[in-house]
Amino acid sequence: MIRYNLHCDSGHAFESWFPSSASYDEQAARGLVSCPVCNSVTVAKAMMAPALSRGSRAPALIEAEAVPTAPAPPEPVAMISEPERQIRAMLRAVREHVAKTADHVGGRFPEEARRMHYGEIPARAIYGEASPDEARALVEEGIDVAPLPTLPDDRH
Repeated sequence: MIRYNLHCDSGHAFESWFPSSASYDEQAARGLVSCPVCNSVTVAKAMMAPALSRGSRAPALIEAEAVPTAPAPPEPVAMISEPERQIRAMLRAVREHVAKTADHVGGRFPEEARRMHYGEIPARAIYGEASPDEARALVEEGIDVAPLPTLPDDRH
């Protein structure tokens, strides 16, 4: 594996790992290497000092002058695209809306949904937990249910 310091035509600096130098060249030529800040595919390698071993037989290293690099982006770099960020925001809004407007019935969800479907209790908006088999059985009975989206950051 080889790590390259890279920069885009907008001056954003970042790094990436590649299996080999040839792999970087191939990916860059195909436009597969892009800036995580602005998504530009006009990317080039930045100047780097070689990584040398300091074993007992290695010659003494001479300190190199610092090579100026492009300034770091002013805000943290996100590894998700803007469209994905917007979709996540919409999914989070759906979850929040359901939590505010429906009753949480927990593990009783399958039985409560059935009771409402068959007219045993008044219909209302509910949410809760059901196993995949329980949810499948509800759908097969003609009961309209849908899973609530769970985002990766909701699990932490």
